[in-house]
Amino acid sequence: MRRWGFYRVAGCDEVGRGCLAGPVVAAAVVLDPDRHISGVCDSKLIGAAERERLYAIITTQALAWAVAAAPPDEIDDLNIHHASLQAMARAVRALAPLPDLVLVDAFRIPGLPIAQRAVTHGDRRCTAIAAASIVAKVTRDREMVEHHAADPRYGYDRHKGYATSDHLAAVARYGYSSLHRRSFRPSSLFDTME
Repeated sequence: MRRWGFYRVAGCDEVGRGCLAGPVVAAAVVLDPDRHISGVCDSKLIGAAERERLYAIITTQALAWAVAAAPPDEIDDLNIHHASLQAMARAVRALAPLPDLVLVDAFRIPGLPIAQRAVTHGDRRCTAIAAASIVAKVTRDREMVEHHAADPRYGYDRHKGYATSDHLAAVARYGYSSLHRRSFRPSSLFDTME
């Protein structure tokens, strides 16, 4: 990208789209092109300990990084797709200074006054997007562990809000909490409640 005049290139990605509970969290990361970080790849392809290790390196060595979220009530109001785009836009706008170009995993971010490019499977093809996926995932996982400490009934420390059988059983037993997305009603949830 530098050969085309883009020097500050941000990668942007989000995590938590498919969860029943918790926010969708987005991150934007501008990596230093002169400081390669070995092992950065899609956050879904590496374990929690490796993500934590890489998070520490990325947030220390990146030229800039930022995270932003859309909480469950915003997800319910807008729908998950639009809430994800809002979270990504907030993360990019929080970068200082703003990047010259934003590479986004799969989507373009509407209304962003910065050059951007949607990259299909970007978290596997672009290091900056992969770095953003790691920062977003670690940030969200840490938040879900905090929610677990406040209310351990749902087991957020284990499933992070995804629709596992344990989570569905907890919802069937205790109902939805304030952290749950009211617009997400998987059919398997109804099966456990009957």
